[in-house]
Amino acid sequence: MEGVKYNWTLLKIYTDEGITGVGEATNWPGSPIVEAATKHAGTRIIGLDPMRVDYIWTKLYRDLNWIGPFGASMCAISGIDMALMDLKAKALGVPMYELLGGAFREKIQLYANYWFTKGGFNAKDYANQAKEVVEAGFTGLKFDPFAHTNYLYGNDLSSNLSLSRAQMDHSFALSKAVREAVGPDVAIMIETHAMLNQKTAIEMGERLAELDITWFEEPLGPENPEMLKAFRERLNPAVSICVGERHYTRHGIRRLLELGVCDILMPDITRCGGPSEMKRMATMMETYQVLLAPHNPNGPLSTLASAHVCASVPNFFRQEFMFNDVPWRDSVIDHPIPLRRGELVLSSRPGLGVDLVEEEMEKHPGIKEEKEGFYI
Repeated sequence: MEGVKYNWTLLKIYTDEGITGVGEATNWPGSPIVEAATKHAGTRIIGLDPMRVDYIWTKLYRDLNWIGPFGASMCAISGIDMALMDLKAKALGVPMYELLGGAFREKIQLYANYWFTKGGFNAKDYANQAKEVVEAGFTGLKFDPFAHTNYLYGNDLSSNLSLSRAQMDHSFALSKAVREAVGPDVAIMIETHAMLNQKTAIEMGERLAELDITWFEEPLGPENPEMLKAFRERLNPAVSICVGERHYTRHGIRRLLELGVCDILMPDITRCGGPSEMKRMATMMETYQVLLAPHNPNGPLSTLASAHVCASVPNFFRQEFMFNDVPWRDSVIDHPIPLRRGELVLSSRPGLGVDLVEEEMEKHPGIKEEKEGFYI
């Protein structure tokens, strides 16, 4: 179904005893591929005991490894794992976080993304919208100050990873305006989407250090951890690095942890292997003193499932939240996401605490033709 800027892939698993579980496998671009992978993976678990969550995860991982252990197949596994965890917790009558070891906390601190969509790409509009985020109770916000500079200066970042001096100055001025608008106590996360070359990313990271940013996100792509280590060694040590939205499973973050290249990791629960795997990843991260801050530009089930994992681990930092979203985000589930002044307050209802409202979902079918858009 259609989400804020791309399709959500939501699913439901039924048992012959009438117990159900809901999950989300959202990824973009390529949501039709994810949908097809999820349907195919679903056929492979028919007749299995749904209470054997780890067994089914491992079976699917090994069955689908032949077409690649990551990407669309892992999105399918992630959504199915989420639905099975929800189903099992509902069968036992406990919140999902109880299956993950119990709660360290039941209030999950959020940071806002996608808060900048109602104005222009200029310092004044960004500053005004950033103030609205703080007024709503959020103590952290994230944005990519580089993404739209190709429109302003005619440089296509999809093919040219450099920035002109004017582009760099504009991106810094925009970031500075946000810092001045929100004050020193609000966390600012700067996103790059790995769209800058190393030289440009180093220069911008050094300039942004004076704004006391909370992290510099994805300064390089996921392909080469050794290059990220070299980047870490060149960058101002006061600037924290956050990566992980394009790293799948515990196997995909092992080398990052060994090299000590990041302070925060942000796996995405609809890509990394679902709540079972995100918990395992967080436990690995804890041994390296790395914090968990889940990536979450997705639908309501992703938001809730991520929060349940965050509740269950000691090394939680913050969770991403879509500040501006489609108006039906909370109407496609039978209980709205419980927000309170920048926090998600987990309920004690079994599983994720919600079910899908299929009648409402049918009013918002998926976008048939995906179009190119800006990353968030």
